[in-house]
Amino acid sequence: MSKDQLKEGRMKILDLLAKGIIKADEAENLLSAMEKPEVRFAEQTVNIKKPPFRMLRIFVDSKDGDVVKIQIPIEFAKLLKTGKFNVNLQQSDIDIDSLLEMINAGVEGELVNVQSADGDTVRIVVD
Repeated sequence: MSKDQLKEGRMKILDLLAKGIIKADEAENLLSAMEKPEVRFAEQTVNIKKPPFRMLRIFVDSKDGDVVKIQIPIEFAKLLKTGKFNVNLQQSDIDIDSLLEMINAGVEGELVNVQSADGDTVRIVVD
């Protein structure tokens, strides 16, 4: 990698950090990875497929017949925290920070299953 490419890569990483897209420790890991020597494989091409998006699914069924089904990719849920979208998460009573913390820790499956005495049900699932 040339010096110009290294400089450009560093600037992109710092820009992502400044925009809040990545955290300081992630930026540090990326910057240190850029310093490592490049490994090349002779005459071999490796195709790395990106895994499918993990999904955050929120289901609300009320006794009154209201039904809410939200299904968004986890990466989009992370973007909601950046403030780039006009979404007010404070009014939803969903602690997105706690959810993202569990997701980043590798938790999958049903995170929340609440059934109220009134017959309302709230489920939050990661898959």
